[in-house]
Amino acid sequence: MMNIDRYVRVSSLYEASDILRKDKAACILGGCGYLRLGRKKISTAIDLSLLSLSYITETPTTIEIGAMTPLRDIETSSLIERTYGSALRKSTEGIVGVQLRNVVTLGGTVAGRYPFSDILPVLMALETNIHFAESGKISLEKYMTEKAIRDVVEKISIPKNGQKAGFASMRHSETDYAILNAAVGIKNGDYKIFVGARPQKAVRAPEAEDVLNSGRSFEDTGRAAAAELIFGDNTRGSADYRKAICKAIVQRAGEEAINAV
Repeated sequence: MMNIDRYVRVSSLYEASDILRKDKAACILGGCGYLRLGRKKISTAIDLSLLSLSYITETPTTIEIGAMTPLRDIETSSLIERTYGSALRKSTEGIVGVQLRNVVTLGGTVAGRYPFSDILPVLMALETNIHFAESGKISLEKYMTEKAIRDVVEKISIPKNGQKAGFASMRHSETDYAILNAAVGIKNGDYKIFVGARPQKAVRAPEAEDVLNSGRSFEDTGRAAAAELIFGDNTRGSADYRKAICKAIVQRAGEEAINAV
């Protein structure tokens, strides 16, 4: 059960950041798709719905996506698919159901750094930056490896520098969470590889990248990723099973990336 003592619909990002800074038990309300799970006591629930943070816009150098943008909008955006390929669509279209994707927000997904997330490895492969209200801009890849920032996500930005990405995952059923997922980014012939739902957070696979960037096959690359990464057990699969399927998942993601170019 979730208990909320006070509800505030803020009128500015500064107001939201100020509440977060002063109240350690305050919490940002996004789509609340996962916030209600488990037992949680929230002193102040912060609603950003008045701040017009649901948008997908193009600038000369980036595509910007507001923090309150539902995942469904990303899934159906022709601008995003035209610019980066189908990976972002494919990484969102399998998330539970349309009803959930219509309410779950990008900002909550990014700030939460959920290990089971399908979209985060793709965003990392596309060199995405997060823009916080007070802390400024930080790369998503860096944010995933550091201590969480207690600040309000305003938006993300994805550079338009010719990069594409491919995505692949394995799951028990179509709308279940992934047992393992992977994203491969390609820019100017160079590859980046990220593997998530291990079940730990998505991480980069630099040794596998070296294999692929040296001209070897996607099969060899997947084998290298399986060898270098750490996997764990949960209700969806064992560490051994994840290690066994990693080769095929990375291989498929790499082939998807090539097809997107």
